[in-house]
Amino acid sequence: MKKIKYALLIILLVPTGLWLLADTLLPDPFSYFSFRRVFVQYSGVIAIVVMSVAMLLALRPKWVEPYFNGLDKMYRLHKWLGISALVFAVSHWWFAKGTKWMVGWGWLERPERRPRGNGPDLGFWEGLFRSQRGLAETIGEWAFYAAALLIVLALIKRFPYRWFAKTHTLLAVTYLLFVFHAIILLNFDYWSQPIGWLMAVLLASGTFSAIWVLLERVGAKRKVNGEITSLEHHKDMRLMEVTVRMDEGWPGHKAGQFAFAMSDKKEGPHPYTIASAWDPDTRLIRFVIKALGDHTSRLSERLTIGMPITMEGPYGEFDFNDDQQRQIWVGAGIGMTPFIARMKRLVDQPDGKIIDFFHPTMHINDTIKEKLSADVEASKVNLHLLIDEKDGLLDAERIRETVPDWRIASIWFCGPPALGEAIRKDFIKHGFRADQFHQELFKLR
Repeated sequence: MKKIKYALLIILLVPTGLWLLADTLLPDPFSYFSFRRVFVQYSGVIAIVVMSVAMLLALRPKWVEPYFNGLDKMYRLHKWLGISALVFAVSHWWFAKGTKWMVGWGWLERPERRPRGNGPDLGFWEGLFRSQRGLAETIGEWAFYAAALLIVLALIKRFPYRWFAKTHTLLAVTYLLFVFHAIILLNFDYWSQPIGWLMAVLLASGTFSAIWVLLERVGAKRKVNGEITSLEHHKDMRLMEVTVRMDEGWPGHKAGQFAFAMSDKKEGPHPYTIASAWDPDTRLIRFVIKALGDHTSRLSERLTIGMPITMEGPYGEFDFNDDQQRQIWVGAGIGMTPFIARMKRLVDQPDGKIIDFFHPTMHINDTIKEKLSADVEASKVNLHLLIDEKDGLLDAERIRETVPDWRIASIWFCGPPALGEAIRKDFIKHGFRADQFHQELFKLR
């Protein structure tokens, strides 16, 4: 999480510093209208900068993943950038539009306009940009209304994922409108200074990203087709096991990684953690999917053996790779899936680590329990199965009591974010190093 915070601060502070080299938030003489003039420029610059970086992250660049420890962390930064863009865009809109309203309401008195006279001769580009200011303002205003609505919808968890995926793509259209708005209305003198150079690079990169998104080319080179070979339903647990045989071209995956699977183009791709180790001879990938939302609840009715599936990935850095000889795993509920994959890999490639696996769950049937026990026995992992009603809820104190030498271990958590955060904070409070706690942030919106 620290890397995400640092990245967000850098993305906000670097353009702020470059902008302050070109302008100031304390104009002389200082008045509401003189401040408004510079603040509209500043807020507009920061808004388009964070939107541009968010557009770049929307491409899911693999080379950035290692720095943020996974695509899940990158998407958390993408979300924070979207919120930041909304905050700066609202302030930009209010100072630009609200000021005119306040003058009309009699709350503010507009300063007298200076006589224009002949004025200085403008170059071709500056003259062209000034002639388009009215159009740029109108486009920017309506693009703001659309983008604000789309961002708010993206933040509403109850908004169905299939509609979120479709409406979120429209932000690429509003971004292109904002690019035109920014190019025309940016203080022309900025273009010859470092803030203008940064803007030029980001606007060009963001424009490319937006077009790539609209052409549905995101992750195109990492997409491989496959076919469902088996389905197993566990209605009492609302679980479904899906096995897919991949075509040639799948690069393989590490335990703990996930992929975007698409069985219906109208529904779009959905991320699922892979619950199997990769074997290039069989080319099988297994998922354990719980009916948690509108899409996953309908999968049992939609998926059939022989159905083609397109897989994009693999993604993620939740790979159990560290220098600790002791590991503590916490897989709560459906969060057990990356640990299943890891246990299957340990059967063929043991690493000699001592591992305690805590699996708290509300319910587990005999079939799943037998499979889990077989994986545990084969991988020589110590399982601590906790059924909520019988064994009580899991917390950090219980983990420390069970694993006395927890200080020399690393913790790998996948499950409800609130539980993970509570365990992390409690362990750090007791002297545990933050970099020894690894958490999969699987909420991609």
